[in-house]
Amino acid sequence: MINPRIDAFDLVHCPVTAKTTWSFIRLRMSDNVTGWGEATWVRDPAALDASHAAIRRHLVGREWPVLAGFLARHTAGVPQSAIASALEQAMWDIRGKRGGCAAAALADKHYRRQVPLYANINRSIIDRSATGFRLAGQKAVAAGFTRIKIAPFDGVTPENAPTPAGRLLIEAGLARVAATRAAIGPATELYVDCHWRFDPRTAAAVMKEVAALGVVWFECPLPETAANVPALKRLRASANALGMRLAGLEELTGPADFIPWLAAGAYDVVMPDVKYARGIAGVLAVADLAASYGVGCAPHNPSGPIAHAASLTACAIGGAIEQLEHQFDETPLFWHMIDAHFPRPAHGASLLPSLPGLGTPLLIGDAMAPQTPLSRAGG
Repeated sequence: MINPRIDAFDLVHCPVTAKTTWSFIRLRMSDNVTGWGEATWVRDPAALDASHAAIRRHLVGREWPVLAGFLARHTAGVPQSAIASALEQAMWDIRGKRGGCAAAALADKHYRRQVPLYANINRSIIDRSATGFRLAGQKAVAAGFTRIKIAPFDGVTPENAPTPAGRLLIEAGLARVAATRAAIGPATELYVDCHWRFDPRTAAAVMKEVAALGVVWFECPLPETAANVPALKRLRASANALGMRLAGLEELTGPADFIPWLAAGAYDVVMPDVKYARGIAGVLAVADLAASYGVGCAPHNPSGPIAHAASLTACAIGGAIEQLEHQFDETPLFWHMIDAHFPRPAHGASLLPSLPGLGTPLLIGDAMAPQTPLSRAGG
């Protein structure tokens, strides 16, 4: 049997809000089967262009087996890893479509048909006042979510956190946490993402304050450097004593990168991202590694619809994965860009899609054509 060739490997940037651009990969084979993956890196979408161009030159015109060999090689840095991870997702999509089955069925093992979700409401909150957080929390609860995450500490940095100016910003963040807690009620779990904004001393103090507000998940309090591992271990112990778990590691670019952090006992929960950690297989490998160290796994997923579909596939297969992040209500385009039959969240969970592959084509009209690379100013 002749292996199909790679006819096209396109990168499509879709600006969906003033602050968010989703970036997708389209892999088209010579047998006319197309797969989709997502490489979104909202911090700098334009940085994906050069990595995509280099990989595209290497792959277009080659046969299918070349893809597996390419993915087996090491890639360095988030942009290149994001393109490679999206390519891996697209391969699952194609294999499922060829087999006429959900991508999860390709693992040749039992997989669950429903995945627990928690709602990340942060990017939906344009009004960053306590009122804005209260209203967003109410909306998520009304949609059936029982676990909700916010990132309330706008403007705080490790440099200003210990200063009087930083304390004012922290107090504003605590007001947002309190407003969200009041809105969602005592029975709904509340998670706080710190986005690496604190120094160790301030993180320890803030952790006590959010614990008093019923927060049960404290994410990325410190910059994730080797020098901060001892401080993270101390924070983890303190968090556990306060009834919270410490979570992090959302931007690591391969399973092996997680091992030093797992061995050191830095976190209760690790958060591999299907867009950076070598795709679906990478997330599954991280989940298994985490389980071997007695650490939880809950994939990072605050992105677009294809990353959501790929992450659902990983979570369906990965028995050690406890729940999945879901980007709630940032833009209605999330649901407009995928098939109408793709399951919407209900009661804080999502069913797997019924269509083959990842369960949906990307419905973006004229953007189906390859686009001009983003300028950095426009990213």
